[in-house]
Amino acid sequence: MSDTSRYIGRFAPSPTGSLHLGSLYTALASFLDAKAQQGLWLLRIDDLDTPRNTKDAAGNILTTLEAFGLQWDDEVYYQSHHISIYNDILATLQHHKLIYPCTCSRKTLTTSQSNTATEVIYPNNCRDNTFPCPTPHALRIKTDNRNIAFNDRLQGLISQQLASQHGDFILKRKDHIIAYQFAVVIDDDRQSVNHVVRGMDLLDSTAKQIYLQQRLGLNTPNYLHVPIITDEQGFKLSKQTKAQAVDLKSPTLVIFKLLHLLKQQLPVELQNASAAELLNWAITHWNPAALKPIAAIPLDD
Repeated sequence: MSDTSRYIGRFAPSPTGSLHLGSLYTALASFLDAKAQQGLWLLRIDDLDTPRNTKDAAGNILTTLEAFGLQWDDEVYYQSHHISIYNDILATLQHHKLIYPCTCSRKTLTTSQSNTATEVIYPNNCRDNTFPCPTPHALRIKTDNRNIAFNDRLQGLISQQLASQHGDFILKRKDHIIAYQFAVVIDDDRQSVNHVVRGMDLLDSTAKQIYLQQRLGLNTPNYLHVPIITDEQGFKLSKQTKAQAVDLKSPTLVIFKLLHLLKQQLPVELQNASAAELLNWAITHWNPAALKPIAAIPLDD
């Protein structure tokens, strides 16, 4: 269970390619938030989605963080080393009849709702299914009518009703891969993470994770969702939109740019400072409130 006596944060990239400016931006925000409070900053490699992983990506991520002075505490945590733990907890949920096998295809679900829907709300087709299930299936958790509310340190009060806004969601995919929503909750608890700093694109997932924490009797971390960085077309910087890997040859220029995007008011005299000097200043003067109430920041801002 989580130790609430000391700030423990984390950065959890997926090894699907090298870090781009948007992912390094999030890493820097979480690093500064932890170090400004004399906390620990842990590194977790989210490598469960094996079809999307790329060769050498995990090593490149570590090299990039070190090149920019973002040194993590303790050993790197690889999700793929803990699959048996996720499965044991799924077995407990199954024993208590909180999950069920779902044989629905994605095509069936996407065609059952309006094309304007931003998220497919599961229509409970398989909710009465029982184990054992010989047909290939995913595992879904049963949601209920409770309201999930939390105070995000930047975005304020967030409230969702899972059953009506999301429906029962997947904990283990049909291809046997543990779902992000489930793994992140287990990992945060195992690493005693009590502060989560991440991008706005994950804000909508938080209610699902809090629901799982409640079901499993786990502590809920404090959350802070920073704005996403967008490209010239207004899309989030990502590997899917061909965002370029950060340039390791100019760490000072990159750190300076990222602190500007984080709306930190750098003094003029630091324009020629080293990357280490910039980080030291940023830790001392870290002010996440400067990002209120921004949802997205253009890269060329």
